[in-house]
Amino acid sequence: MLGVPLAFSTGAIAVALCLVVYGPMSLFLVASRSIEFLDSYVLVAVPFFILMASLMERSGIAKDLYTALNVWAGRMPGGLAVVTVFVGVILASTVGVIGGEIVLLGLVALPQLLRLGYDRKLAIGTICASGSLGTMIPPSIILVFFGITAGASVGDLFLASLMPGLLLAGLYVAYIVARCARDPALGPPPPAQELAMPLSEKLALLKGVALPIAIAFVVLGSIYLGLASVTESAAIGVAGVALAIWIRGDMTVDLVRHAALQTLSTCGVVLWLVLGTNALIGVYNLMGGIDFARSLLTDLPFPPIVVIMIMLGVWILLGFFLDWIGIMLLTMPIFVPAAEALGYDRIWLGILFNIAMQIAYLTPPFAPAAFYLKGVAPKDIALDEIFAAMWPFIALQVVGLALVVTFPQIALWLPAWVNP
Repeated sequence: MLGVPLAFSTGAIAVALCLVVYGPMSLFLVASRSIEFLDSYVLVAVPFFILMASLMERSGIAKDLYTALNVWAGRMPGGLAVVTVFVGVILASTVGVIGGEIVLLGLVALPQLLRLGYDRKLAIGTICASGSLGTMIPPSIILVFFGITAGASVGDLFLASLMPGLLLAGLYVAYIVARCARDPALGPPPPAQELAMPLSEKLALLKGVALPIAIAFVVLGSIYLGLASVTESAAIGVAGVALAIWIRGDMTVDLVRHAALQTLSTCGVVLWLVLGTNALIGVYNLMGGIDFARSLLTDLPFPPIVVIMIMLGVWILLGFFLDWIGIMLLTMPIFVPAAEALGYDRIWLGILFNIAMQIAYLTPPFAPAAFYLKGVAPKDIALDEIFAAMWPFIALQVVGLALVVTFPQIALWLPAWVNP
């Protein structure tokens, strides 16, 4: 409420509690928890994934990908919006960072959608929802941090999130096609001259799709097949993106410098948040707070699924005001033990958290997706128009969340099949 950044407010409270309750020697707890977290090998994957996203954002790969898929959309109802969802899925599987996705789609897709006369709210909502798929489709930075925080396998989380992520994308596509089939004016087809492109030219454009798909296949395939760890596959992904940019002739010193600076800046913000909240959780745990909260949740006079619904409500409510990293680090040490005590799988809980963060990315007043898009959208698109455009897609996300809550195997069957 005072505007103090979350990292420093949580860190300061942790230090103050140590000094007041346990004395100066207890400050060793803050240092030891910070070192323990930063010493995690999986954490090295974070700067690699962010660097991969930064390189993709500044190259022309995304634009070529969108152009290639666009010419194949044909006269499908809302074809260009459907293409935007598919591009969002492919970018999510190569980027894993939500901000970069929305900026890319805002720069590449939004002008084309508006040029063809698409309904503004449908176009804006499609970009915000599709760009947010980086939360769900692996490799996702959120999944990496959840795995470290909750002590879960990041590889299993990547496997578990794939089907729910595709489920959300499928819901978006079904909604777009249904609306545009009912009212073609919402998503008119491209001009006849664009549809008349010879087959040979359409096939030639597919080379714009080949590189991103190849990168996604190498990154995710190396993890799923057990050929590389998450950290190693992230490094392979950076090398793959860099090679693709070099082959295209887009590699410049300026591109590398800006991508490196963006990576350092993003990592700095995230790690300060981790250090502050991790220290607070350490002190809270020492004071018996975690045990108290766990017993409070497990002793509630409700069925276990109602407790899960309460957790989801807390996450979505916090998502109105806080970023995902703060919500995760503040709640997971309490919610994960409570959920396991109630008999639930922590992998499944992580997927529910991911979908809740999908909703949080679109719900005002925080709504990071809206602000990312506003930064690159035409000036006549106001922030309140972006907020209004996202509500149908928020409703679809809630439907997706309800399906995964009702049918946990949507998330859990793939990890069980790969790791019998």
